[in-house]
Amino acid sequence: MGKGTQTKNRIMDIAQSAILQKGFGATSIEELIVEAEITKSGFFYHFKDKSELARALLERYLAQDEDYFDEIFDRASELIEDPLQSFLVGLKMMAETMADLPDGHPGCLVAIYCYHERLYDSGVRKLNKDGVLLWRNRFRNTLENIAEQYPPHEETDLETLADMLSTILEGGIVLSKALGEPKILADQIMMYRSHIKMLFLPRK
Repeated sequence: MGKGTQTKNRIMDIAQSAILQKGFGATSIEELIVEAEITKSGFFYHFKDKSELARALLERYLAQDEDYFDEIFDRASELIEDPLQSFLVGLKMMAETMADLPDGHPGCLVAIYCYHERLYDSGVRKLNKDGVLLWRNRFRNTLENIAEQYPPHEETDLETLADMLSTILEGGIVLSKALGEPKILADQIMMYRSHIKMLFLPRK
């Protein structure tokens, strides 16, 4: 990794941490320059303005999210071929990962961008929307594969059930931070897992 790439990543790391703590509007280019120990021209070499920084941060965040989901659920699929059992294992691994974070989940850029969407241009807002739709499609496809083999015990909109996981993840982050109880996020994921089991597992 070249020095330029290292500097760019350092700026982004500092910016992401600041934005998650206090929001995009309250994070200034000046403070990023000071903390990164670079010149103003050094900042603008990597990002032409704050909007470009916002886009780069979101693109990286969404890519990291996808990598994380791939790692968790692909690993579960390698362990177990059955789609339902694989999903249940993946959810458990996700809960364990979240429970192991010493200070809890740091927060979600997607949510931050939604809360203050007027601060971003239409391109960034679309990128954020597309990221959420990517989550929906991923989990809906998984649930469709499960439903083919394990018909749900009650009428279920699989797209809504897919969105439910995203809602639980985002809501769990908020609850964990608001109450200072990092374990809440993991507990919420396990509760969703229990719901999936009751909905799809064959009844004796």
